Amino acid sequence: MRQQALKTEVRIEGVGLHSGAKSTLTIKPSAENSGIVFKRVDLPNQPEIKALYSNVVDTRNCTCLGDGKGALVSTIEHIMSALYVRGIDNALIEVDNTEIPIMDGSGKCFYEALKTAEVVEQDAPRRFLKVVKPVKFTDDKGNETSLEPAEELEICMEIDFPSKIVGHQIFDSKITPAVYEKEIAPSRTFCEKYQIDYLRSLGLIKGGSLDNAVVLDGETIMNPEGFRVKDECVKHKALDAVGDLYTSGYRIIGKFTGKKSGHFHNNELLKKLFADNTNYILE
Repeated sequence: MRQQALKTEVRIEGVGLHSGAKSTLTIKPSAENSGIVFKRVDLPNQPEIKALYSNVVDTRNCTCLGDGKGALVSTIEHIMSALYVRGIDNALIEVDNTEIPIMDGSGKCFYEALKTAEVVEQDAPRRFLKVVKPVKFTDDKGNETSLEPAEELEICMEIDFPSKIVGHQIFDSKITPAVYEKEIAPSRTFCEKYQIDYLRSLGLIKGGSLDNAVVLDGETIMNPEGFRVKDECVKHKALDAVGDLYTSGYRIIGKFTGKKSGHFHNNELLKKLFADNTNYILE
């Protein structure tokens, strides 16, 4: 297999979840072996930040990249998952705000936009990371993520919420374009109403609404249309995991398992993976 990039650019407009400010993405073709790079075109000198786990500076509520000099790009996980499944190895993503637009809170808009663009094959071979030894990260509350050998990328996510409307959910599947498009991409970010009230008191989620998140209030879902897909909440966690794993800089061959985990755990797992080069083989 060879690396791939877009033939022509793709433009996506929306608002940032926390700032509520308009944000525009322009996904451009990029040279082989350049990987996924975000460029803050609204800042002086237009700094670029490569989408790598080592450049992740914040994992509260989203995955946020930083260049160490003050430039940030947050909420990258949804677009990263869509790029992975669409088979884009190299892209320059220009963004004119700190935040990637939240769109409808899922990966659906990003994936559909990428599907409209032609993809071209490049000369360099595609970069794979094959997991050969189990790697695990567990926090002090017992929440954990792990990677183990497998023949392709598999995601197993498990969540458990007191609310019966969510409850205990498990998603376990190989990540194929068909599975992603039908089950994972449409799954929206979710939260409890009390979390929204708290975040708004801090001046955050100014762009949040029922149009871009599933909001739960006790045993009630506030969105009039209800859930989009069965077990939508755990499938959104799978969406996040696909995007976060792509910050490895490779297409991972292995099974990822997450139990009550999030962006922080995903990032810590990648750190543990790369801390010992006997954990993997690069192909």
